[in-house]
Amino acid sequence: MTDSIRALIAGNWKMNGLEAQLGEAEAIAAALASEPARARVALCPPATLISRMAQRLKGGAVEIGAQDIAAQASGAFTGDVSAAMVADAGARLVILGHSERRALHGEDDAEVARKVEAALACGLEPIVCVGETLDQRQAGRAAAIVRGQVEASLPPALKAHAFCVAYEPVWAIGTGLTPSSAEIAALHADIRAALVERLGDTGRRAPILYGGSVKPANAAEILALPEVGGALVGGASLTAADFLPIIRAV
Repeated sequence: MTDSIRALIAGNWKMNGLEAQLGEAEAIAAALASEPARARVALCPPATLISRMAQRLKGGAVEIGAQDIAAQASGAFTGDVSAAMVADAGARLVILGHSERRALHGEDDAEVARKVEAALACGLEPIVCVGETLDQRQAGRAAAIVRGQVEASLPPALKAHAFCVAYEPVWAIGTGLTPSSAEIAALHADIRAALVERLGDTGRRAPILYGGSVKPANAAEILALPEVGGALVGGASLTAADFLPIIRAV
């Protein structure tokens, strides 16, 4: 982890969670109140829970994020949720360009870049996701794919704002598979170089999170790697029992 960057441990609940599960978020917040974490901590619940989670955790150490926003500010876009809407509900961060959005909803780099700009316009901190598929890795194209996503998904407007990049090898998400430490370190170094080339000093400071089957058992090893500035955690963020050990691994 880069010493000058405070780590961010962000939990992505994906399409999971009803009101009853807010007790897990409260348990996480209570643990951090009694023993503050070295890292920033965020939870990104489904849109239906953003407002309720923000109210229940108000004043605590857990930041609230959204999982996506529309690129448009308002209008006839049935079912979409704008940056202003999630900010109004209490979100302060937003995950953009997650591999599931790219693969299942056809979002390309240009659409992700538009969403980043929409987020910035409403004061949200973007967590921009990049990562390669298994076919792309096996073809030796992982670094090129990820650098291309960094260059095309991160607009120049980010130079004046806080943001994070999350590297998520698509083939490792939810599979239990994890790249080797050397593979993770190599891709994070590639991302850092691309960020500096694209955004200068801002790109040098932005945390690069690792996302891809992060669990209590592997968190400490991953978070100790060079240029790993935190983690984007999926299933293990749904319970305090699994998420807190990852937070404490920083």
